[in-house]
Amino acid sequence: MKSLKLASLVGSAMVACSIGSGAWAGLNTGSLSVTSSVAQTCTVSTTSALAFGPYDPIAASALLGTGSVSIKCTKGSSAITIDLDAGSHASGSQRKMLGGTSGDFLNYNVTQPATTTPWTSCAGSTVWGSTVGGSVYTPSGVTWSAAAAQAFRVCGSVPAVQDVSADGSYTDTVIVTVNF
Repeated sequence: MKSLKLASLVGSAMVACSIGSGAWAGLNTGSLSVTSSVAQTCTVSTTSALAFGPYDPIAASALLGTGSVSIKCTKGSSAITIDLDAGSHASGSQRKMLGGTSGDFLNYNVTQPATTTPWTSCAGSTVWGSTVGGSVYTPSGVTWSAAAAQAFRVCGSVPAVQDVSADGSYTDTVIVTVNF
C-alpha cells in the first residue's frame, strides 16, 4: 500500500510540474499565402560588332562582314521580333558610316540571317530594319530561356566602288530593339 501511495504522489507531482512550467493548453494552425508573378521580358547585348575590315574603294566586289547580337527572353516567350534601326548617319533607307576625319560617308547594308536555327547563315537577302525599307526579324524554332542567350548573326556588306577618302576609320551605331 505504501508503494502505491508513493507512486500516486510522484505521478501527481509530475503532472503539476509540467502544467506549471509552460505546457500548452491547446494548438491551432493557419496558412500563409506566398505569391509572385513573372512578366515576359527580354534583354539584348552585342556579342560582336559588325566588322567589315579594310575597304578598298577600287575593288570591284562588295566587302562582306558579320557580327552578332544575343537575346535572352523569359522561358516560354513567343512572338519575339528583333529590329535594327537605320543607324546614326542614314540618309533615307541607306545606312552610312561616317569617316572619322574626312567627313565622307561609306554606304553599307545589313541583312537578316536564316530564320531558323542555327541563325548563322548569311545566305538571305532580306534587309534588316523597318526604318530602312526592310523588316523586323522573326526567328522561329527558338527555345527561349532566361538562363541561356540565343545568338543571331548580323550580316552586312559594303557596296563596291564608292568614292570615299582614305580615312582611319568609318563608324556608325545601330540600335537593336527586341519586341516582346
